[in-house]
Amino acid sequence: MHTSALVLFSGGQDSTTCLAHALARYERVETIAFDYGQRHHVELDARLNVLREIKARFPQWATKLGEDHLLDLAVLGEVSETSLTRDTAFKMEANGLPNTFVPGRNLLFMTLAAALAYRRGLQVIVTGVCETDFSGYPDCRDDTMKALQLALSLGMDQRFLIETPLMWINKAQTWALAHELGERSGVPGGGDALVDLVVEHTHTCYLGDRTHRHAWGYGCGTCPACELRAKGYAGFVYKVNSAVA
Repeated sequence: MHTSALVLFSGGQDSTTCLAHALARYERVETIAFDYGQRHHVELDARLNVLREIKARFPQWATKLGEDHLLDLAVLGEVSETSLTRDTAFKMEANGLPNTFVPGRNLLFMTLAAALAYRRGLQVIVTGVCETDFSGYPDCRDDTMKALQLALSLGMDQRFLIETPLMWINKAQTWALAHELGERSGVPGGGDALVDLVVEHTHTCYLGDRTHRHAWGYGCGTCPACELRAKGYAGFVYKVNSAVA
């Protein structure tokens, strides 16, 4: 019986949905993020806003939400020549991966998260990686997560569980999952409240745009992250409207 979790929490749509997932399941939940020299610190600000809003809007979850941790991982930015850590245009590389791929990022994130979980006595590590709506990142694959779970458990002599609630669902289903989790929170109208929180306070845009407001939230509207989020939101709204009709 697992009772505690550490959520890799960037302040984006996916990690916010994963945080809601953990709060719905576990008695104690902590969060962790990394400052790795990303081009825009907007997401580091957004995550604090999301945590504040969750505590304010979902009192039953607020009592479960524990300490937040921000780790300095600047060395990752120093060894990465990507469009997430350098002011370069987005493009596909010769190896078939987009230049938004930061080599080793999730491997380092998971290792440091496990080390913190070990020290804090947390049993489950929750991350928003996904094979359905993703950019082909090899460190987001289910096989990678399963290998990490085994390696980290062996290396620290503690049986960690790595949960990936979004692994096999698309972005429209991620919006729907947020609504479902909000409904189960015990807050009247919690589904709409959590979706509204995701729209208003989470950040996904690769360009760090917080000036352009769309139905699905803030962002430039043209980068791959915005396009994916917008498409998913449109699919979610269509399904909701179809069910009502």
